Amino acid sequence: MAAYKEAINANEAYATAGKEWTHGVVAMVVKADPSLGIPEDLAMWLDVHQGKCRDCKLLPASEADGASFVIVAPYTTWRTVIEKGLDPTKAMMQNKLRLVRGHMPTMVKFVTASKQLVESTTRIATRFRAVVA
Repeated sequence: MAAYKEAINANEAYATAGKEWTHGVVAMVVKADPSLGIPEDLAMWLDVHQGKCRDCKLLPASEADGASFVIVAPYTTWRTVIEKGLDPTKAMMQNKLRLVRGHMPTMVKFVTASKQLVESTTRIATRFRAVVA
């Protein structure tokens, strides 16, 4: 989480695209999948504000209730987003990433910022869990 926070803050394109974001924390929830060693729903708490990441932490999804925006999906969907195989805004519009709290038009307005958050994930070393087909 610390590396992701640093990558976001080092991404000048995100700083520009997200400079008007004043809409609160985004919680990205990964659904439980015991077969992958994920026994409970987990949330990445992403406190971004005006193009900077103020905090990024992993916590049980039940503790993410204070987030202004909550997006939920299974691990495999999040992995596809991180690997740039699925655009995050299109995925929300298609309900592949479910926006369960928050205002969709606000998310759409920040499509470039969302893409830059994904781009920031590519700047850190990531080991994915093996998915059995």
